[in-house]
Amino acid sequence: MQDKKARQLEAKKKHRENLKNARRKKKDIERPEPVKIEKPSILIVCEGKNTEPSYFRKFRLSSADIHPVGEGYNTVSLVNRAKQLGSEKSYDQVWCVFDKDDFNSELFNTAVRNANAFGYGVAYSNQAFEFWLILHLSDHQGGGMHRSDYDDKLNELLAPFKVVYDGKSSKLITDDIFEILDGVDEFTNKERKVLAINRAKSIYGRLDNTNPASEESSTTVFKLVEELLKYI
Repeated sequence: MQDKKARQLEAKKKHRENLKNARRKKKDIERPEPVKIEKPSILIVCEGKNTEPSYFRKFRLSSADIHPVGEGYNTVSLVNRAKQLGSEKSYDQVWCVFDKDDFNSELFNTAVRNANAFGYGVAYSNQAFEFWLILHLSDHQGGGMHRSDYDDKLNELLAPFKVVYDGKSSKLITDDIFEILDGVDEFTNKERKVLAINRAKSIYGRLDNTNPASEESSTTVFKLVEELLKYI
């Protein structure tokens, strides 16, 4: 009688274990496989080998991968180079960053049109990228400012911070300079990059944008920076 009772208890125990195992297996089957979420990748093809890439590399994005490259190409050739690089790897976005400088107006405008036709973002500056940096520290609302004056103007604005931009040699945006550009303006209590975006937008909005080569001084770098800020 006792053996029979023991066998019944053992059978019940085994039955409970079988039920537990069956439930575990069902959960494992129903549980979805973990999905690896890939960050969007952004290729930024820059005309300059130093200033622009060193600036964009300072952005720390948490939800996107950024790939700034300095190619040394300009206008139309830069856009063609971007197309080549973009075909070598799958990117979610491709941006072209180039300046008007003293390049032929038709080549400059053609580069803007070609980049748009390829579906690329365009971050141009007329005349040069340093104008975008100046807008972080000064409300220069358009009007011609020759690029030969950019370095002096930028260093005049950086002087209170005891920081110097070497626009003649290294042409790098150092950590110290980027920290200033990324900081908060003491008079408006607004982030300087937000001020630069608003100032550049204001200038851009007053132009008809049909002939970028003639629209000095202006920049569309604000479009790229606004996009990057989505992924901070």
